[in-house]
Amino acid sequence: MPTAKVVFATITGNNEDCADIITEALEDLGVQVDESEISQTDAAEFEDYDICVVVPYTYDEGALPEEGLDFYEELPDLDLNGKIFGVAGSGDVFYEEFYCVAVDAFGKAFQKAHASQGAEPVKINLAPESEEDLAQLDTFAKKLVDSYEAAQK
Repeated sequence: MPTAKVVFATITGNNEDCADIITEALEDLGVQVDESEISQTDAAEFEDYDICVVVPYTYDEGALPEEGLDFYEELPDLDLNGKIFGVAGSGDVFYEEFYCVAVDAFGKAFQKAHASQGAEPVKINLAPESEEDLAQLDTFAKKLVDSYEAAQK
């Protein structure tokens, strides 16, 4: 059974909701999942899981979650070769060019750690409430599992 670590940062609760949806979708696909808040998590924990997921918020004009800065800075220094990663997050399109930039930043940090991208990043506007949002997050989880299984062959 594959294992996954889902780490989220949230102010409004929207990213925790996204993380919960991803966690449930992964569990429905037979993955053993551990979900935690970013300030309560050490980035090195990803070394113990097959699938690594971060669900960060973007603050104001492109700032990363303050409580997750240490996590973010440690991530590229890890050796996550052989691990599958995905990044999803909620943001507000009001911020235009700064919309969900933390999602992209965490994706680059995973690449520097030599993890393999298992799914395209998902960016949700505000709360993940629409059928389209739920479908995007379910598909994200499925692609992560498919990528993990493909890597095992």
